[in-house]
Amino acid sequence: MSRDLSPESPWAAYSPDRAAPWDLRRVVHLRRRAGFGATWDELQRDLKDGPEKSIDRLLSGKARIDGVPDDFDAGAAQLGADAEADRSLGAREPGRLKGWWVYRMLFGPDPLTERLTLMWHNHFATSVEKVRDLPLMRRQNETFRRLARAPFGKLLHAAAQEPALLVWLDAPSNRKGHPNENLARELMELFTLGVGRFAETDVKEGARALTGWTVAGQQFRENAALHDDGEKKLLGRKGRWKGDDFVRLLMEHPATAERLAWRLCDTFLGEGAVGQEALKALAGGLRERRLDIAWGVETVLRSRAFFAAANLGTRAAAPAEYVVGAARALELFDPSPSTVLLADWSARLGQDLFAPPNVGGWPGGRAWVSGQAAVARANYAAALVAGRLSRGSQPLDALGLAQKHGRGKGLNDLLDFFGELLCGAPAGPAWRDRVSAALGPRPALSAENARRTVALMLASPEMQLA
Repeated sequence: MSRDLSPESPWAAYSPDRAAPWDLRRVVHLRRRAGFGATWDELQRDLKDGPEKSIDRLLSGKARIDGVPDDFDAGAAQLGADAEADRSLGAREPGRLKGWWVYRMLFGPDPLTERLTLMWHNHFATSVEKVRDLPLMRRQNETFRRLARAPFGKLLHAAAQEPALLVWLDAPSNRKGHPNENLARELMELFTLGVGRFAETDVKEGARALTGWTVAGQQFRENAALHDDGEKKLLGRKGRWKGDDFVRLLMEHPATAERLAWRLCDTFLGEGAVGQEALKALAGGLRERRLDIAWGVETVLRSRAFFAAANLGTRAAAPAEYVVGAARALELFDPSPSTVLLADWSARLGQDLFAPPNVGGWPGGRAWVSGQAAVARANYAAALVAGRLSRGSQPLDALGLAQKHGRGKGLNDLLDFFGELLCGAPAGPAWRDRVSAALGPRPALSAENARRTVALMLASPEMQLA
């Protein structure tokens, strides 16, 4: 894809106009889709500075001005070490490891990288329930973070040799004369080519190429004595292929670019936001650039497609995004909720970090917005604003938060403020009707009613769509 894209291309750079103005709704949209929400001051700064500077800050890891501790790196490192100290507990108590990651999502300076780390965790889905080794799970997570925007070849090679993934997909049992096909199948079906782009013979030959890939002393090892050195025919090409050769062949296959284009669009765009031709165009651009993920991410986030009306409020917020985004928007930094409890709530809502349900990851999309999920999200909202997730059980001062930013002069203004903060638009009639029904006729503007209002708004259908 060249730089001289026509203005009609969905991947052409977004330029505000009457049909798609740079307004608060699009600012909130950017910060919820590409991160985990934003505070009022961050939203107002981005609204004033325009899309180019706002996206620049996200891409450079400088998007946040609130809630980032001066000693964030040291704090995150200590939490990670504490989590690994639970190793003797195996997979029975991984709560601190999950809390460590949520801490990074909530307080870290680079929300986009955390968002991409979550994307790759879903792409290379691996569960602690089987791996049962917390240091290996954390190491894999750090690899996703370090290579989140690297050329995909680097990430794929590193991810395929992560001990956590190898254990998860039974690679240590794959040896000459006794092949195990799990790793070979998922490398093609889930990580690169996609369903229907390879034959069963490719799975069998790929498994032979991967024989000898194992884990010893918590490290990747390639054991030549266990490798099948015979000739293999993989994806139409013959050779005495080894594991690294197999990965290279997958990288060179055009279907891999298509799979990655789909993954980026699935992450950042709502259902039906772009069609097959747009996906093919994005895949073509990725192929031209040797699967440069950084280019793909930037292209999507700067695009007309990303900011189009058809992409606003059309993607169900995943539980981790919803849980962390609510805490950030409400500026719950001091005292902050327990990140272990936030991770636990994400699990209750259907997204258990470090424990996706299967090799395909979380189903996502409409699966996040079932009736049962709606009840659970309402319960989370109530617990959050009541302060039950933080030390001392200090309730949210919702009225004080609004007044801090010059709002909350009446109940209608309070409703509008939190509508703008959470979704980028004043509270509409449906929101007002629901709040009025809950608070009763002529409710007083009180701290308790303000909290109840925020809980109702967090649980509303509007808040579930990012």
